[in-house]
Amino acid sequence: MKERSQRTQGMGTTIFARMSQLAVETESVNLGQGFPDTDGPAYIIDAAIDAMHGGRNQYAPGPGAPDLRHAIARHQRRFYDIDLDPDTEIAVSAGATEAIAAAVLGLIDPGDEVLVLEPYYDSYVAVMRMADAVRKPITLRPPDFRLDVDRLRASVTPRTTAMLINSPHNPTGMVLNAEERAAIAEVAVEHDLVVITDEVYEHLTYDGSTHVPLATLPGMAERTLTISSGGKTFSLTGWKIGWATGPAALVQAMLSAKQFMTYTSGAPLQPAIAVALDSPDSYYTELSRRMQDQRDRLCDGLASAGLHTYVPAGGYFVTTDITSVGFDDGIEFCLGLPERAGVVAVPYQVFYDDPGDARTLVRWAFSKRPAVLDEGIARLRKAFG
Repeated sequence: MKERSQRTQGMGTTIFARMSQLAVETESVNLGQGFPDTDGPAYIIDAAIDAMHGGRNQYAPGPGAPDLRHAIARHQRRFYDIDLDPDTEIAVSAGATEAIAAAVLGLIDPGDEVLVLEPYYDSYVAVMRMADAVRKPITLRPPDFRLDVDRLRASVTPRTTAMLINSPHNPTGMVLNAEERAAIAEVAVEHDLVVITDEVYEHLTYDGSTHVPLATLPGMAERTLTISSGGKTFSLTGWKIGWATGPAALVQAMLSAKQFMTYTSGAPLQPAIAVALDSPDSYYTELSRRMQDQRDRLCDGLASAGLHTYVPAGGYFVTTDITSVGFDDGIEFCLGLPERAGVVAVPYQVFYDDPGDARTLVRWAFSKRPAVLDEGIARLRKAFG
C-alpha cells in the first residue's frame, strides 16, 4: 500500500506544533509559537456571538461575507489610500496561510521560479513544494536582516514568474524600508512578475517604522496580491479569518484554488472581523504601543540572561544568537531548553534551505502577557545568567 505522496515526503509535524507540545509536556513557558495568551477585545467576540444568534451559521459565500469584504475595502482605503471593488478585488480565506497556499497554487506553474525572502515562514516551503515551484531564497542576514538588493536583481532568470514577500517579516522582525520597496517594485515591473505579499503583521511596527504595502508603489497595483488576516491584529489567531486583495484576475486565480480547499469558513466570525476592522484609530495605536513595550521587556530580559539579542522593528518575535551562552546549534539548544530552563523557543534552522551561520539563531515570541514574559526571563536568568 502506498502510504503517502512524494510531494509530502519529509513533511513531518511543524516545528511550532512540536515545540508547543513540548511546552505542555514539560510545563514550560511557551515563548516559541507566535500566538497571544489573551483574547481579543470583548466587543469583537460579542459581535461573533450576535452573529451566531442572528443566524449567520451556514455557509458564507465563497469569496467571503459581503460585510467583511466591504470592511476590508474600507480598511485598505483608510490606512493606505487603496481603492478596491469589494465584489471582485477581495476574497476571504481560512487565515492568511490558506490565502498564501491558494495564491501559489492558483498563480504558479510547475517549474516556475519564485523569489522568497529567507528565513521563511514554514508554510511557504510546503506549498511551493506542492505546486512544484522552484523557490529562490533572498537571504536576510544578521545583524540588521536587510534586503540584499543586488542579490534580488541577480536572482531573476527567464523562469522567474513571481515573488513572495513578507514584511513585517517573520521571524526576523525586519520591515522593508523605502529603498528596498523601490527595488522590489523595479524588479517586478522590469521582469513583469507577479508579487504575493504576506502582510499579517501590518499593524505591528515599532520605533517609528512604518508598513507600506508594495501595492501602493508605481506599477505594482496591477501585479500584487496582498494577503493579511485578523488573527495577529486582533489577538484572535484561532478564528483563522484572512483575506487577499488585488486585481480581479489575481484574486480570481487565488479563488480558483481556494474553492476546492475550504470553499468557505468561519461564517459567524466574518461579520465580527468586519466590526474589528472598523475599530477606532486608538485601538491600532494602542496595540502597537503595547506590543513595543512587550518587545522591549523581552529584549531586555534575554540580554540580561546573557543572550545576544537583535531588536526587531515589527512582528511578534525577538532573535538571539546562542553562542553568547556557549551553544552552537539552535535545534539542540531548543530541544534541551525545557529541561534546562523550563522555557520553549524555536530554532532558526527550520526556516532556511541552508542555515549556515543561522544555526546559532533562536526565535522568541513576545506576544505574551508581561507576567509570562517575566517568568520566562527569570527562568532563563537562573539557567544562564
